Amino acid sequence: MSKLGDTKEPDRSREERLAAKLRENLHRRKAQARALEGEDKPSLPKAPPKS
Repeated sequence: MSKLGDTKEPDRSREERLAAKLRENLHRRKAQARALEGEDKPSLPKAPPKS
């Protein structure tokens, strides 16, 4: 286990790992949102047009 302040290399790899996980999560959430858009879901009634 490395101590804090040893070198910047472990921090960089940690940041890279975190960034990769964030990208994966973003892609997964976007795919999930796209899948939900395609499903039949009840929508709110739209207001009648103003005349």
